[in-house]
Amino acid sequence: MSDGVRENLGYEQFGVAVRELAQAIADDGYEPDIVLSIARGGVFVAGGLAYALDCKNLHLVNVEFYTGVGTTLEMPVMLAPVPNVIDFTDKKVLIADDVADTGKTLKLVRDFCLGAVAEVRSAVVYEKSQSLVKCEYVWKRTDAWINFPWSTQPPVARRDGQVLDA
Repeated sequence: MSDGVRENLGYEQFGVAVRELAQAIADDGYEPDIVLSIARGGVFVAGGLAYALDCKNLHLVNVEFYTGVGTTLEMPVMLAPVPNVIDFTDKKVLIADDVADTGKTLKLVRDFCLGAVAEVRSAVVYEKSQSLVKCEYVWKRTDAWINFPWSTQPPVARRDGQVLDA
């Protein structure tokens, strides 16, 4: 549900979204050999899709771009350890993320795969109109800021008041 400014997604609706995304992928006849998760938000999506599509080969790439609400680095960067593109050779890859906002992160990961893989497609829960990458599988389109269930609350702190080591 959108409150006009923000799109609010709860855990239960997220489960519905991932299942519906998986059904759209299956109905399209796409059977990925690898689900490639863009961390952090894409981890939840990728795990759900991998189970629903019965794909046991799950990889993860860490990309840093957003530093806050509406604030980003100039360009997204892959953080170590970067997957070995050799592992993807001649495979059908499904890139999974929570949102295609600017599309810069998805483009970075898609470009990383191109030339090595048999085919690459993308699945996201949300896609915004300004995204550079138009994903093959999208649960919902919106231009609102999205409150995901895993990112609406601050990180937990120790109950004894001690600071967690970073």
